[in-house]
Amino acid sequence: MSRINTNVQSLIAQRVLNQNTGGLNKSLERLSTGLRINRGADDPAGLLASENLRGEKAAISAAIGNAERADLVANIAEGGLQEVSGLLTEMQGLITATANNAGLSDAEKKANQLQIDSILQTIDRIADATNFQGSKLLNGNFDFTTTNVSAGIADFRVNGAKLGFGDTLSVEAVVTTSAQQAGLYLSTGATLNLGAGSSFTIEVGGSLGSRQLSFASGSAIADIVTAINTFSDVTGVEAATSGNGVVVKSSEFGEDEFVSVEVVASGSITGTGLGIFSLSATDFNAANAASIVTFASTEAKNGVRDAGQDIVATINGIQATSSGRTASINTDFLNVEVTFSSAAGNNTAQTAGGVNAFTISGGGADFQLAGNVDIAGKVSLGIKDVSARKLGMSTLGFLSDLSSGKAFNIVDGDLNKAQKVVSEAGRQISSLRGRLGAFQKNTVGATIRSLGVTFENTAAAESSIRDADFAKQTADLTRNQILQSAATNTLALANQSGQAALSLLG
Repeated sequence: MSRINTNVQSLIAQRVLNQNTGGLNKSLERLSTGLRINRGADDPAGLLASENLRGEKAAISAAIGNAERADLVANIAEGGLQEVSGLLTEMQGLITATANNAGLSDAEKKANQLQIDSILQTIDRIADATNFQGSKLLNGNFDFTTTNVSAGIADFRVNGAKLGFGDTLSVEAVVTTSAQQAGLYLSTGATLNLGAGSSFTIEVGGSLGSRQLSFASGSAIADIVTAINTFSDVTGVEAATSGNGVVVKSSEFGEDEFVSVEVVASGSITGTGLGIFSLSATDFNAANAASIVTFASTEAKNGVRDAGQDIVATINGIQATSSGRTASINTDFLNVEVTFSSAAGNNTAQTAGGVNAFTISGGGADFQLAGNVDIAGKVSLGIKDVSARKLGMSTLGFLSDLSSGKAFNIVDGDLNKAQKVVSEAGRQISSLRGRLGAFQKNTVGATIRSLGVTFENTAAAESSIRDADFAKQTADLTRNQILQSAATNTLALANQSGQAALSLLG
């Protein structure tokens, strides 16, 4: 066949040459960029998957940065709290030293009070000055905001709560078993009627210690009550008059509390219905008549004992951990500690039923520690105000009450309560430091390690989809180079094939 108007062989050679040139260019592009997918046409599905993985990598990398930033914030807060803890320790020493009343002059006491005033001012400065990029950390700026606090709640603390944007969270508690003090009833008669020359001697004990007390014939109930209450601070037991006897009960609630009464000498006490009674299970102020143990019995000489009871409650449907009147839960979404009231009229600690404790309406320090921005990837931490007016508790007093002229100043104030307030403040600071430490070690540390592994695996997945295989691409390059050279030579031959038709012209 000798046609020169249309050179089909040349057209075929051109098409193949263009294909080979395209393949060569693609191999060169992939080798120069290191990517198998440079545009959607290279692999539409692969491009979609790799872009999604790239987005995940960026989010994970940012989350790692957030976790590292959270660690820095916690470090700065810990530094301030450590200094406050040291100052509280110094205050404890000053209180104990000042209690040595006979060994100190008034001038020395006033000098110690000046030190305490200075410490209180320093604590306030630390609370106000500790900050991260201008955000104050210890002045309550990152504490949770609460509203609608029930009168049945004596005290509460919000350590952590996850809230969605603009959301609030109601904290609801249900008491299923009441908190109880330990208690016994001593039926002694209006006055002690003893044998001639005898004394009525009892040993009263509690969670803090015990004391032996002796009473002469004719002693009134009020004398027994006064004697027991004199040593309440060292026994943890207090007394009150009830009818012709004395109710002896633990100062605090809970199963760690107890009251024991051991009759050392009954003094041949006489009277009707006298002895030691357990208290009614339904009325703590009434004796259980069937439980009488006479003062002269062997059981009374060995000691009669009663233990307290921890409250049992749920908070937002979660079974709480309890101690005395206090119940707490610690979950990923809510970490709160609630102390129920035992006051008359609002005695929720000893009343089974529900309590709308309070509402969390905002606040807290929020850290985004996951790639996905949602409530599951957020960690919220409450950092309370550690100024002197906030350290302590409403039922005990606050650290600011130790300043000059206040009730617990160490010149002429109540040193016993002052020490209790400082101890409570120290416990609160230690608890906050412990939570921050646990947050750094178990939350931030574990998050950084976990996200690091996730980032590596995500990068590997994205690489396997998008990156070029250099071994394969170099082989394709060599093949395409050879094919291009062959196609070029073939095209030259095809273009010459038309010359043969000219020989027919002679």
